[in-house]
Amino acid sequence: MQKLPKSHVFKALAASILIAVQCAVPVMSSAQAAGLPTLGDGASSLTTGDERRLGDSIVKELYRDPDYLDDPVLQEYVEGIWLHLQDSARKNGELSPELEERFAWTLLLGKDRQVNAFALPGGYMGVYLGLIGVVSSGDELASVIAHETSHITQRHIARMMAQQGKQTPLMLASMLLGALAATRSPDAAMAIMMGGPAAMMQNQLNFSRAMESEADRMGYSLMSPAGFAPQGFVSMFGKLQQASRLNDNGSWPYLRSHPLTTQRIADMDSRISPGKRATEPAPTLEHVMMAARARVISNPGAEVRRQWATLPRSGSFAGLPQAEQVTQLYAATLSAMYLRDWAIAREMVQRLLTATAGNAQANIQAKWLNAELEFKADNAQAALAALPLQSSRAPQAAPKVAASGNLSGPSLATIDVVESVAPRRPELLLKADILLKLNQAGTIASPLQTWVTDHPRDGGAWQMLARVWRSQGQELRALRAEAEAQVAHYDYAAAVDRFKAAQDLARKAGAKADYFDASIIDTRLRAVNELLREQLSDKAINK
Repeated sequence: MQKLPKSHVFKALAASILIAVQCAVPVMSSAQAAGLPTLGDGASSLTTGDERRLGDSIVKELYRDPDYLDDPVLQEYVEGIWLHLQDSARKNGELSPELEERFAWTLLLGKDRQVNAFALPGGYMGVYLGLIGVVSSGDELASVIAHETSHITQRHIARMMAQQGKQTPLMLASMLLGALAATRSPDAAMAIMMGGPAAMMQNQLNFSRAMESEADRMGYSLMSPAGFAPQGFVSMFGKLQQASRLNDNGSWPYLRSHPLTTQRIADMDSRISPGKRATEPAPTLEHVMMAARARVISNPGAEVRRQWATLPRSGSFAGLPQAEQVTQLYAATLSAMYLRDWAIAREMVQRLLTATAGNAQANIQAKWLNAELEFKADNAQAALAALPLQSSRAPQAAPKVAASGNLSGPSLATIDVVESVAPRRPELLLKADILLKLNQAGTIASPLQTWVTDHPRDGGAWQMLARVWRSQGQELRALRAEAEAQVAHYDYAAAVDRFKAAQDLARKAGAKADYFDASIIDTRLRAVNELLREQLSDKAINK
């Protein structure tokens, strides 16, 4: 097969990934769909470890894709929703201790404008900016994430694969990625359905109807305990139904991978009491700001951004509700930043700061945007001054360590005294960028060290720490951080290269090298070399 541009991989993922899975298994009969196998049934069942390895193999490629986005502001917002839902699943008994320990529970953002989200094997979830930009409230976004979370906790992918035991998980991963590479046309599903057993799957694009309904019901049960309005499910279904009536013009790929049925719609609608059925959840100011950010970042084009940049200057602006005013001001500021029109950007962000003054979380987002603006305008000192003095901490996941221990390295050699209130990730990374420009990055090294110790799979934070350490003349630590960033994204070959460079540097330094740092590097190199050998062995087996 001809090698295709990686940019097509992320865009085609949700429409194709589970089609490829189903191509490897027999089409389920109605009886099989009604009586799903219990977890662990059959000798060919996929173990949690196998499922995690399958997900790792797929995600490794997605991290390399140009559509992969690490926007700390949007990442924190969406992850915050997911963490609340995970906590709800844990309390409901749907998230078992085994799955919590063994699965990755990692969220990836795709910057494409398509309205989509997807679950992957092993606890990975993907969300496109198009979805964030189109939902009316955090409750609607939570309904989609809750649905996908239930696919993960109920191990729907593993249960489907358990019906076919001839192919190993890593062979399936190779097949999945091959299918993704073949989907360079806008109609991703048709590219896969060109031949062979995939033709049978034309009307079964994703999970079975029974699994979709199960994800609806279990996802719905997560909403209220997690603090979200269950009406978000119904209003989101209303949006999907309306898009379906418009024949799905391509902007709603979620309909292709999660086809609606009248039974699913009726089931969700019946769960809402009649008095609340018509009540659409009200958006928070923070949500409308994040939706605006998603729309601007997802590259609508310079002309659209020019329109958005001056929209709040219209005569009708003053009569708009507060949420719509905040939406327009945030979009105007960010659009003007992309256009490098600093005068308009500063005008709009000052109006945004005023408009959000009475809302703590929204005002923090406005201050972060102001700091981001000044940083990009090459005014680092003003950017530093614009940062909030202290942000309330967002929901954080407990530090995760893979069951094998492979993904999390040993603690750093030394951890300095940290702030009493840990900074939030968007502020931490932005502040590090600002201080690097001011040649004052030494003060941010300690909070970054603490962060990566608690979040060892945060590749972006490791890369930032590498830059900070290099600016302080600590090349050995910088090389180690670069290696850990590659480990976090499963590029073990690149990680080994960085660890070896650090090892060589330590040997040349001799007695001057820090003993603890050098010992950590030796230990991690051995561990990652073993991971690389396993990765190459699996690849050779599946050729």
